[in-house]
Amino acid sequence: MRIRRELRPGDVGEMIALHGRIYSEEWGHDASFEGMVAQSFADVAARGWPRAGEGIWIVEEGDRVVGCLGLTDEGEGEARLRWFVLEAHLRGRGLGRLVLDELFEEAERAGYERITLETFSDLAAAAHLYRDYGFELVWEDTRPRWSRPAVTYQRYERVLRSAVASTPAA
Repeated sequence: MRIRRELRPGDVGEMIALHGRIYSEEWGHDASFEGMVAQSFADVAARGWPRAGEGIWIVEEGDRVVGCLGLTDEGEGEARLRWFVLEAHLRGRGLGRLVLDELFEEAERAGYERITLETFSDLAAAAHLYRDYGFELVWEDTRPRWSRPAVTYQRYERVLRSAVASTPAA
């Protein structure tokens, strides 16, 4: 297994397919979920992602993409943690924390004020990890999604040390 930090031709398609497979098998999501993931990649690619201050972490076993994580610049001091997924056999081994540590180092280096992420409430282990990293739930919306009768979509945010350090004392 290795972690690659550069984007190559074909990677985006493999990461989209990985999301489609995992979320279909584990959560029963239909192809509209994979379409949403594809649209998110298209949206950031149209902005020129990955640029300076952004990043990609691609986990590979042999020639297979088995995990990924992305960091995008959303403007106005906000970064977004995106596309964080690992195949089941890689979870619980510290790999998620390793790539998150690197993502936060990159975000701090780039000077972002905050990081946001969007997820859904069924991912309890991921939510626990996000809270361990200082994320706070800021909104949620429950409604039918991805062929399921009710999914609670959530947004988390975390203020970064670089923003706290630059805040004037009262």
